Amino acid sequence: MTRVAGIDCGTNSIRLLVADVDPETGELIELDRRMTIVRLGQGVDKTGRLAPEALERTFAACREYAAVIRELGAGRLRFVATSASRDAENRDEFVRGVLDILGVEPEVISGDEEAEFSFTGATAELHGTETYLVVDIGGGSTEFVVGNKHVEAARSVDIGCVRLTERHVRTDPPSAEEIAAIRADVRAALDLAAETVPITEADTLVGLAGSVTTVAAIALGLREYDSERIHRSRISYEQVADVVGRLLTSTHEERAAIPVMHPGRVDVIAAGALVLLEIMERIGAREVVVSEHDILDGIALSVA
Repeated sequence: MTRVAGIDCGTNSIRLLVADVDPETGELIELDRRMTIVRLGQGVDKTGRLAPEALERTFAACREYAAVIRELGAGRLRFVATSASRDAENRDEFVRGVLDILGVEPEVISGDEEAEFSFTGATAELHGTETYLVVDIGGGSTEFVVGNKHVEAARSVDIGCVRLTERHVRTDPPSAEEIAAIRADVRAALDLAAETVPITEADTLVGLAGSVTTVAAIALGLREYDSERIHRSRISYEQVADVVGRLLTSTHEERAAIPVMHPGRVDVIAAGALVLLEIMERIGAREVVVSEHDILDGIALSVA
């Protein structure tokens, strides 16, 4: 076993996984997994720059993660940065800060590389013979990946819960016009993804990331967030539609009162859930298999 650490820094959250990995079999034994909402992508869609306060929140989380990595003795670290830091004019400032704190440069990966990591992390333990469509709904972008044991096609499109919320939502709960604008953006992005990824031809839809796992937790009626119950759960189209309907008509206070709701997702969960529903409607999926293993697991496997 090789002890490694992987960090995934996205538009909305930054996450750490420290694990023992067998490079021969791909077996992964989790030692520490944690997530911090830092909203790195705050305002990027409008200004094209990472906000100073967003950078400081991210660097504070990096300092916490550095202590965990040292304590557990992970010998190798890979830091992957996704959508927000791809788009920002001042991403050099972000790179320097991470290097100072963690001793590694963040790899600002392409959407295709992001998709590869997501697919590997999500499907490594499924071992099925069917073709999977893995959908990773992030803060700034959503990745679509089709494959079986290996990726056959992938596409990253600029729809995510933070980006769509900042772009369209001005009222609470969102108005019919705002919901329609989100749907229009998602449908246009699905048209784009379908140009290169056969999204309607997969046997099984696998959903990743916080928007999907939160929808699953609500659908399952959990009183507290339980990764073991959520991981590999199967949530029907009807359950997803019911949760989306509730989220789109609830106020900030009502969403915040949902027991499984992370405080950092209260403002953006409705848009993220709506992305999932639109995807299921487009491809005719009767259910989504929810995975707690995602790009972070793929990053850790790649380190080993």
